[in-house]
Amino acid sequence: MPDQTNPVRVLVVGCGNMGSSHATAYHLLDGFEICGLVSTGKSKEVLNEKLGGNYALFSDYEEALEQTKPDAVCISTYPDTHESFAIRAFEAGCHVFIEKPVADSVAGAERVREAAVKTGKKLVVGYILRHHPSWEKFVALSQELGKPLVMRMNLNQQSETSMWTLHRNLMKSLSPIVDCGVHYIDVMCQMVRSRPVQVYAIGARLTDEIPADNYNYGQLQIRFEDGSVGWYEAGWGPMISETAFFIKDVFGPKGSVSIVAKEAGGEGKSSSIEAHTKTEAIRFHHADLDASERFAKSDQWINLEDEPDHQELCNREQRYFLQAIREDIDLADHMQDAINSLQIAFACDESVRTGQVVLL
Repeated sequence: MPDQTNPVRVLVVGCGNMGSSHATAYHLLDGFEICGLVSTGKSKEVLNEKLGGNYALFSDYEEALEQTKPDAVCISTYPDTHESFAIRAFEAGCHVFIEKPVADSVAGAERVREAAVKTGKKLVVGYILRHHPSWEKFVALSQELGKPLVMRMNLNQQSETSMWTLHRNLMKSLSPIVDCGVHYIDVMCQMVRSRPVQVYAIGARLTDEIPADNYNYGQLQIRFEDGSVGWYEAGWGPMISETAFFIKDVFGPKGSVSIVAKEAGGEGKSSSIEAHTKTEAIRFHHADLDASERFAKSDQWINLEDEPDHQELCNREQRYFLQAIREDIDLADHMQDAINSLQIAFACDESVRTGQVVLL
């Protein structure tokens, strides 16, 4: 059984938005001890100052692994480094927490999982919505609506300054519907619990500031074996509209469930990481009609008291990581779900580029 008393010494690789939030969780939580911060730029110095200025700083990942000899590595770098960084961590005997996606290809994600299994170490993927009680409730209520389900979701981000820089850098390796879409594809798969059978997607390149073979707006459609269907839309950039950028909605024969985020879905919030996970309220609509074909029940408004902010969600992710390590939790399903959602997202990418429906 893993040691229950000594803190897990963790090396934080990538100190931007998500890396900073995860490092803050390690800094705050009992059970973890940061042994180093790694980034190629100045973000590690900024983060170190924020956390009190006491941590070892590195610009080179290999050097940091060798010098600190961590128990675990947290990877929040750009997706094209995920596979090599994770496999190297496993080879060094470390557990790994990795931001989604696991890798920038399905084959790469499979290799990361194989390394975790081979070394007997834990791989936890940053599916932050799985740790949000309102999103858990959203998924649970969707399963009361009957089948088939219709799922509608989007997250368009009107970005400028540092956020546009982040988005441009992300698009050097992934499209918006892959990078963001894996979250919502994962939610759809949890809702329907049915096998996806085909996808179709469209995309548009609205700027010359991104690679010629990529696009900064995309929409995907998924058809499931049980007849359920879902769409997801994502766009990044200074030209993106903020009208109806935040839609999280599902309906079936018995009614509908919707996340209604009046504040988080308001003007100027589309690039707010804090707003992306907010729910504020869930509206549960019943389709039942009375004898005069009027609605038999009023809509229910569900306001959960437990509405964690973005940092608290990261704290909960890391508590789960610690639990997985200390209690030797079987993460086979967790890893498979991460690969499944990535496989669907890349099939959507293929559909954008070929103009064809892709069978799964």
